[in-house]
Amino acid sequence: MKHEPQTLMDAIRFFADERVALDFVATLRWPNGVACPTCGSLDVTFIPSVQRWNCKEKHARKQFSVKNGSIMEDSPIPLDKWLATMWLIANAKNGVSSYEVARSIAVTQKSAWFMLHRIRLAMEDGTFNKMNGIVEADETYIGGKARNMHKAKRDEVLKDGHAGMVGKAAVMGFIQRSDEPGKSRVRATTIADAKRTTLDPKVRQTVAEGSILFTDGAGGYRFLGDDYNHSVVNHDAGEYVRGEVHTNAIENFWSLLKRGLHGTYISVEPFHLFRYLDEQVFRFNSRDLSDGDRFLALVRSIAGKRLTYDQLISSGTTPA
Repeated sequence: MKHEPQTLMDAIRFFADERVALDFVATLRWPNGVACPTCGSLDVTFIPSVQRWNCKEKHARKQFSVKNGSIMEDSPIPLDKWLATMWLIANAKNGVSSYEVARSIAVTQKSAWFMLHRIRLAMEDGTFNKMNGIVEADETYIGGKARNMHKAKRDEVLKDGHAGMVGKAAVMGFIQRSDEPGKSRVRATTIADAKRTTLDPKVRQTVAEGSILFTDGAGGYRFLGDDYNHSVVNHDAGEYVRGEVHTNAIENFWSLLKRGLHGTYISVEPFHLFRYLDEQVFRFNSRDLSDGDRFLALVRSIAGKRLTYDQLISSGTTPA
């Protein structure tokens, strides 16, 4: 695509023209011509007065906009604000809060929160291909730090002598190493616990048999040696690197993730944590791209995905 924006200021100026923004999204969604999201027909005509297309096939919902069949469906927020927000979240290394988005594009904080979660849905990887080569696996825990808690809460958490994992959410991650800088790829998912019955199946689901697998000494990885070239670094014994055997890459990703969660989002409900994982994974796996190309990759992913507000708050949580 020619003359696409390369900076946030470029994007704001570029998408200020409603028709330019419309043509931009339509070209990325339908590179072979605008297609009806209901039936797939290319036999459509554009209606300039309402900025919509009309499908000539006989079915319900003949008219459609560029938002139909995408994360923006049924949203009254104009395209220029959607695209500016996509640019912000795609390229802000530590994330961007709903309060900042609300101030920046003049919408309510609740609307900005909903927009960001819909964009995170577009960031979801969704691949079923297994990792191979050299893969690191590790788990971490997301939650409040004891030193930041009220004394009564801290005493409750520390009653067994340590903060442990009380009140924290467990997350498991994998990183496939690459010899090329910026080409290693990560996956992360929330898990119920760090028991072998949880970790072992996740490894087998994510990593191809015969791959070289590096983990720490957690018991959940104990019985993988028959199917993987499995090596362990024993953190409990003070070992962190033994030649090429280490989990430093995935632990570096955990640092990036927690920097955003603790520094930008402050408090994340466990129910929504997987969406923030998708956000950080997207940025990490596209870190070798320019800001403009990362933005284009995100916009190309908005179709075929939808998240309603009722689905988003079905846990009973409210925007934060």
